[in-house]
Amino acid sequence: MALTAETESRLYRSLRVASGAAAHLVALGFPAAVAVLARPGSSLFSWHPLLMALAFSFLMTEALLIFSPETSLLRSFSRKIRVRAHWALQLLALLCALLGLGIITYNKHLNGKGHFVTWHGLTGLLAVLYASGQCAGGVLLLYPKLMKNWTLAKLKLYHATSGLVGYLLGCASLMLGMCSLWFTTTVTGASWYLAMLCPLVTSLVIMNQVSNAYLYRKRSQH
Repeated sequence: MALTAETESRLYRSLRVASGAAAHLVALGFPAAVAVLARPGSSLFSWHPLLMALAFSFLMTEALLIFSPETSLLRSFSRKIRVRAHWALQLLALLCALLGLGIITYNKHLNGKGHFVTWHGLTGLLAVLYASGQCAGGVLLLYPKLMKNWTLAKLKLYHATSGLVGYLLGCASLMLGMCSLWFTTTVTGASWYLAMLCPLVTSLVIMNQVSNAYLYRKRSQH
């Protein structure tokens, strides 16, 4: 029996609520697991995986989920408050990422190792630099008059889509980090595959959110 349009809409919304809830759990659970594994404070290096997991798994994910119409933890608040919370979380994410990058750079210097010679290192560096540029570009949304030939709607569209690219870079860096010798010697078997699923889950949820909020809307206007 064919589903009615109303039933399909309810099912689709239920799936979005369930996937959003899963993204919240993963965003918090993954850094918690990394903290247990890395034991921050046991060495200088131990702070690097924790800070990067906090930046790209927890803070950045929550900063984007704030705008989810179904699962935002602040959906009952005004958009102005959600935008401010988004800014605060993104700045904290950038701070954690910069600290994580600085720590691993200094740690490699102390141990006489090469800098940015692996795919994980290069992707991580690109993700941090991209996040810095994305935060700077977000200032244009606060002062849209600086871009006289651009409408606010267009600025929001480009900020959201470019932000999605930066988020995916961060998730890719996390996944490449889980291929490192440090991670694979401790996490093996099904646990490793489960850990790799974490950035994939949040990436798919965020991609769907941005697509529905901006890309699909833009196509439907043509």
